[in-house]
Amino acid sequence: MANLPNCPTCNSEYTYEDGSLFVCPECAHEWSGDAGTENSEDQKIVKDANGNALNDGDTISVIKDLKVKGSSSVLKMGTRVKNIRLVDGDHDIDCKIDGFGAMKLKSEFVKKI
Repeated sequence: MANLPNCPTCNSEYTYEDGSLFVCPECAHEWSGDAGTENSEDQKIVKDANGNALNDGDTISVIKDLKVKGSSSVLKMGTRVKNIRLVDGDHDIDCKIDGFGAMKLKSEFVKKI
């Protein structure tokens, strides 16, 4: 049996070949045999306010006071946030902030430390 690659989305080993595409039966992801070019197109590069690329696990700092939606408190400029996670959507940073809890931030309001 041919050695087929694992699914790049869910890392399933049960992939199969359908013509020129590989298919994952678990998450229904389809990708071409050129795995190197497919991964570079799928990954979105998230940049901070200064244009530096952000990665999972980075430490960032807030560059301006941000109002916290649904609360009367404000996230102050200079607040450091450790161990961020990048997610898809309007708010592309998911993190925990001491004193506030879990939050989602926009990358345009932070800088990489």
